[in-house]
Formats: sequence, structure tokens, C-alpha cells
Amino acid sequence: MDKAYRMCVRCVMDTTDPDIEFDENGYCNHCRGHFSRLRYRPTAEQGLVAIEKLVAKLKAEGRGKDYDCLLGLSGGCDSSYLAFKVVELGLRPLTLHFDSGWNSELSAQNIERVVKFLNLDLFTIVCDWEEMRDLQRSFFLASLVNCDIPQDHAFIATLNQVATKHGLRHWISGHDYWGSECIMASAWRGYDSCDWRHIKGVHRAMGGKKLTAYPHYNWFDLFIYYPWIRGIRPVNLFDNMQYNKMDAKEFLKKTIQWKDYTGKHNESIFTRFFQAYYLPTKFGYDKRKCHLSSLIVSGQITRADALKELAHDFYQAGQLEEDLDFVLKKLGFSSQEWAQIMAAPPKSFLDYPSNHRLLKLQQDFRRAGSRVKSALFRRS
Repeated sequence: MDKAYRMCVRCVMDTTDPDIEFDENGYCNHCRGHFSRLRYRPTAEQGLVAIEKLVAKLKAEGRGKDYDCLLGLSGGCDSSYLAFKVVELGLRPLTLHFDSGWNSELSAQNIERVVKFLNLDLFTIVCDWEEMRDLQRSFFLASLVNCDIPQDHAFIATLNQVATKHGLRHWISGHDYWGSECIMASAWRGYDSCDWRHIKGVHRAMGGKKLTAYPHYNWFDLFIYYPWIRGIRPVNLFDNMQYNKMDAKEFLKKTIQWKDYTGKHNESIFTRFFQAYYLPTKFGYDKRKCHLSSLIVSGQITRADALKELAHDFYQAGQLEEDLDFVLKKLGFSSQEWAQIMAAPPKSFLDYPSNHRLLKLQQDFRRAGSRVKSALFRRS
């Protein structure tokens, strides 16, 4: 790092983020940005009205069908708690689990507890492992930050495909924008998983085999076919809820003996390894700082709690060696090949084909539209 080490005095973001900036009070651009965006957040009363309208709409669309909506279920806290809220609202969701080949035993147990307690139908899709492995190998060999792209892209593709198959017009998203996901360093996140051109470009550059079964979508599918022709759109219930992740965990533990993974997205062995070893070792990025900072600024934990969490190693004694051995064998990397991957200089997604400019233009346009819509909603 060219600049001296520094940490925000309010959250725990620091100069390991190459784009971080501080004001004269020592506050970083991330937490300042969060508080400036809060003016767009619906009040509790406005959120309740929005949810009531949405539920009425979903029930009307589901009339005469077996289900009102589709809900992705990973076994993590957000999706598990969301399943309870959806049922509490009187909706009849079809739950979908996408098995990318990396499920922990704990995630399978949590999913089973949720669907059994709520008496929900579960639709499980198991990926073609050879193709998923080939894609994940390609992203590691490409020396990119976001090696979670193959899983993330396939999950969204599967949600849209299953919604289409069952004639459902909405799938419920577990994205917690105002809570545990309100802060994320762009450099740490890497590139967006929605770009099929980028996925194909990385795969082709790394000598990947032909993909025939991998679930995917292209630009036309994402922006035209699914939302406007099929009428399928995601719904973020958490945007209109006063969601507290700590309270949700306690509720799940008490109600269904749900087991905590002690880390965001650690229900997937791959994601745990990717976030807890690959990113900090190769790039110096500790995503816990984003997750913990989000919880700090949303009032769910204190900064002292976050610092205490960061003082602990990612892995418990012996677990890293176990995960490393498991992941390398599963992906088919030798120890020497993996050492070369970790020693290779990091690359940018811009080093590979992408629709970056087009997607950025659309993202800026949609954000502006969302802010105008939120402002009008608050005035009404």
C-alpha cells in the first residue's frame, strides 16, 4: 500500500480498500455514503404499506396456482428468516435450492429444518459438476477477485428458469441492502456476476471445455425477456422491513434449532474458502470488514464488537488445512498449480471481454430512477 494504514473511526473499513477516503473527522466514504442514502429508506409505516400492496399483488397473481412466488433457500440466516416472514404474510412460496456442489452438511440440515417446520415444497436443482468445476477453475486461473461469479450467475439463472416453468412472476430476494449489505468496497467485490459475455470470455481464455448444461442468461434475457416478456421480477422484502440480523438468528435458533455458520455466506464451503483464504491471502481483502461495518452503521453491533471479531483468525485451528485440501482435490488442482495461482499477479476483469460499459450505464440509470421513485414515495 502506498498510503499509511488508517481505519475509519466509526466503522472498521480501512486502507486495505484501495479506494477508501476519509474526511476531517476520520469518517470513511463508505459509512458517510450509507447515512446519506438513508433519506431514501422507507419509514416503518411506509414499508408496511408497501409490503401490504405487494402481498395483495402476489396473492392475486397466484390465484388458481399452487404457489404465489419463488423463494431461494440457501440455509443461511437471511433466506431462512425470509421464509418465515413470507409464510407469516400469508404467501405460498415454492422454495428453490441450487446445489453448486459445495453445500456444507450444516446448510443441508438448516434447509431441511426450515421447509419441514413451515411445510414448504422444496425444489432442488443440482448443477452439472464437471462444468461448474471447469468454470471455477477458470476464474482462479484468470487471477480475478470475484471467483464466486460462476455460482452467483447460475443461481439467478435458475431462479428465472424455475419461475418461468411454474408460471410465477416474482422471486423473493434475500438481499439486505439497509442492514448487513449496505457497505461493500468495489475493489473487493470485483465484477458483477450478471455478465455472461465476461463468464464466457474468462472460460475461453483459460482453455475451458464447452458448456452445455450450465444455467445462464444473457443481456437480452436479463433486461428484456424475463422482466418485460415473461414479467418476472425480483422482490426485496428486506427493503421495506426493519430487519435485524442478530434478532433473526436468535429467532431461528429458538424456533428450529438453526445452526450458525459463524460467517456471512459460510453455508457454502467454496465461499468460505474464497472469502476467508483466497481473498485475504492473494489480494489482502478481508470481506468481514464490509459485513461488520454494515452491521455497525445499521445499529446491530458496536464497533468494539466488530474489532473483537476481526482480532480472531478466519479459521479455527486445523480448519484451513482441511478446507484447502478439500477444495484443491475437488477442483483438481495440484499443490504446485495452486501455489502458482496464488503467486500470479492479480488481474482486473477489464483484462477479459465484458459488457462493462453497457451494464454501468444501465445501473446508473436504474439507480437514478430508484432514487426518484423513493423520493416520490416518501412524499405521498
